Amino acid sequence: MKKDIFINQTHRETRIAIHEDDVLVELYVEKPENIRIVGNIYKGVVENVLPGMQAAFVDIGIGANAFLPFSEVEGESFLLDQDDDDDDAKPQRGNRGRSRNQNHRHDHRRSNAPKLRTGQQILVQVIKEPYMGKGARVTTNISLPGRFLVLVPNSNSIGISRKIYNNYERRRLRRSCQEMKPEGFGLIARTVTEGKDDETLGADLNNLMDSYKRMEKVVKSKPGPVLVYKDMETVSSLIRDLFTNDVQRVVTDNKGMYKQISSYLKGAAPQLLDRLVHYKKKLPLFDAYNVQKGIDISMARKVGMKSGASIVIEQTEALVSIDVNSGKFIGRKDHEANAVKINLEAARAIAQQLRLRDLGGLIVIDFIDMSREDNKKKVYYELRRELRKDRAKVAVSYISDFGLLEMTRQRIRLSLLLSATEECPVCKGRGRIMSKAALTTQIEGWFRRFHSKKREFRLQLVVNPELAKFLRSGRKNVVRSIQWQHFIKVEIIEDESKNMDEFRVISKKQGKDITDDY
Repeated sequence: MKKDIFINQTHRETRIAIHEDDVLVELYVEKPENIRIVGNIYKGVVENVLPGMQAAFVDIGIGANAFLPFSEVEGESFLLDQDDDDDDAKPQRGNRGRSRNQNHRHDHRRSNAPKLRTGQQILVQVIKEPYMGKGARVTTNISLPGRFLVLVPNSNSIGISRKIYNNYERRRLRRSCQEMKPEGFGLIARTVTEGKDDETLGADLNNLMDSYKRMEKVVKSKPGPVLVYKDMETVSSLIRDLFTNDVQRVVTDNKGMYKQISSYLKGAAPQLLDRLVHYKKKLPLFDAYNVQKGIDISMARKVGMKSGASIVIEQTEALVSIDVNSGKFIGRKDHEANAVKINLEAARAIAQQLRLRDLGGLIVIDFIDMSREDNKKKVYYELRRELRKDRAKVAVSYISDFGLLEMTRQRIRLSLLLSATEECPVCKGRGRIMSKAALTTQIEGWFRRFHSKKREFRLQLVVNPELAKFLRSGRKNVVRSIQWQHFIKVEIIEDESKNMDEFRVISKKQGKDITDDY
């Protein structure tokens, strides 16, 4: 599989696009006012302990209090002011998630709150970004990721990436990590450690230990809430985590970014330096490599497929709904065969769009109805196969009798829609505005209320030109009817700055806006 990374930097944002076989599969957008905080470690202060919610809220100094579930409180080593073996079995943290079974195991052991109290200082690490007014999600399971190793304080376990399949290599890495592991620390060997010698791993471990010592110094010298360890920014963390041997090239159009990545690679992975490219042509980078087209598709509500069918993606606060439509598809076989063909294509498109848009939480997919169980299984397993390409944790249920498939996808940061767009000030995110007919009824109601309470005969009605045209048109001139019915002289003022579903009424006698008074 051909894999490329493109980095475009402007004054207002940095965009990182990942291509697989010339198809956009992931896009990250970072703005100066919305800096990534996942991976950061804070010395926080416990604000509230709520046994009924099985959680505590922690002030980490960034606005909304962070959410700390009791299932994420491991031991008491990170309670800073107390009064008195393999990664398959080890909880994974940060952008690697935590398994559902482990959460349940922790929950049933903790019917009572851990030893947390209001005002207590505690060391926590962010595992999910703040989301739609909710604070960040944090854990006391601290870890410091490096290029090859992950350092886990207050642990003695050794973990090896599941993506290293060679048993001999796994044993070698486990032995090396065991020999170099400092007392009181655990280590996790990342996928890129495969084939690396002990000297390379030792250098990475020394860097991690230096970072830990600097963090310890801040923890001891400063009161909470305070940031004690800052993870890499989005670009650097992606280069650290994703720039592996299977990446053919990393292309950036910013000279400073090129120097920054080059400097990092010289120390961490010098063999990859020749794959770093500084793009200097006049044509925008994302246009030159056909990235912009994929971005435009990712912003659309409706995504077309080669067959003529389409999927429609709707994001709500509770869940993401995806509808599969046959659209322009014209099959030559029976309905069942056509439905299976469209659903299989849709499963591939949906997996790609979930990853590209970074959609998380509960997702409900409405496939075209199929009657045969074997066909449902085909679609189900096709979706699961495509989701294996996704780095986020997913859980998928079987297709129900109603043709619905429910799944969850790990939510770490804001979806692409929320990070790259803003809420419409007119419709407030609904996607629709009041019709002209409904607004006309509202205007008539206003004048009835005004006439019942006030005796004033000269008013101005300020509306958008399109609405003004509607009010004057038709067999029944609305403004003329209002004037005759209430004996009021109404002058229509056209104002292009007014929204399509907005009107204002000005009193000529008082010389002011009286809309909200009636």
